Amino acid sequence: MSAAQRLEEARGLLAEHPVVDGHNDLPWALRNQVRYDLDRRDIGADQSAYLHTDIPRLRAGGVGAQFWSVYVRSDFAGDEAVSATLEQIDAVGQLIDRYPGTLVRALTADDMEAAREQGRIASLMGAEGGHSINNSLATLRALHRLGVRYMTLTHNDTIDWADSATDEPRHGGLTDFGREVVREMNRVGMLVDLSHVAATTMRDAIAVSSAPVIFSHSSARAVCDHPRNVPDDVLELLPVNGGVAMATFVPKFILPAAVEWTAAADENLRAHGFHHLDTSPEAMELHRAFEAGRPRPVATAATVADHLDHMREVAGVDHIGIGGDYDGTAFTPSGLDDVAGYPNLIAELLARGWSRADLAKLTWSNAVRALRDAEAEARALSASRGPSNAHL
Repeated sequence: MSAAQRLEEARGLLAEHPVVDGHNDLPWALRNQVRYDLDRRDIGADQSAYLHTDIPRLRAGGVGAQFWSVYVRSDFAGDEAVSATLEQIDAVGQLIDRYPGTLVRALTADDMEAAREQGRIASLMGAEGGHSINNSLATLRALHRLGVRYMTLTHNDTIDWADSATDEPRHGGLTDFGREVVREMNRVGMLVDLSHVAATTMRDAIAVSSAPVIFSHSSARAVCDHPRNVPDDVLELLPVNGGVAMATFVPKFILPAAVEWTAAADENLRAHGFHHLDTSPEAMELHRAFEAGRPRPVATAATVADHLDHMREVAGVDHIGIGGDYDGTAFTPSGLDDVAGYPNLIAELLARGWSRADLAKLTWSNAVRALRDAEAEARALSASRGPSNAHL
């Protein structure tokens, strides 16, 4: 089969089994660039000059369900973090209302399947960082009622009850309150997301969780030794837990040569007064100037496929997925430049001998099944116990 034939087969497969992507930071990009002015960033039309994501490219990429990240920076704290998270949730609602022919709110696995049948993109939400609940289980429950279906326990900074992968540890994983957060997430049916957390936190959360966990955007540490990735001993726990690790496309997490380069590029941003996660046109102009004098190591679809090959071998094909982190990263792999690129990854996996059945699990079935199982566990737990009012 030629490369062109594989790409055509990949597109056909995605028409039947579209991508459930675990993490897209479009809401934060809209906040950062235009303060949610959707007329200035009309994703119904091509926005490739500013964003990785718009509706034409979501369609071209074969995306059938998207977990929109309602992320706020981890230097936001207390009520500021909560209110900013609510603004992010509102932004997703505005997008769904503005494009009803394409986007549809999804709260359950059944909603995801219904959206697929309708040819629309199921729109779910994930909160990125436990700082968003301000140490309040009541706030956690409120986010769930507003439609948030996963929460990443930390972002880049260690919080009062959980250690982050990219900060100094303070707790050795989860505290007692952190374990109660996991139990309450299980009870309400909110998926526990372990991207960004320390390996000790991963292990603690899986030990406590009676529902499947996810990694919404993390790859394999054995392939690229970055703390944001998942160690093999944790991947080995997923078959028993029922969880899903969704490989990310961020070059500094998947390509060893990109780690040091990106650290230097981020420091250049900070030296010019920008946050290192800024993906605005102004920040990208600085990046391009930096790259002109120091060429950037470039990941490809094959780089991501190397991670997925390894994750399939260790965790099993029933426990892997895709979480690109588009609009949350300045750089993307060649061939996976934006949300239109998923067929290139599927074509690469076809070239490596992945079956259609295995690819259908990767793109669609595994993520839907994890949410469905979390819903079933929530029904069982809610029948036996009420809300937790634990506090720090």
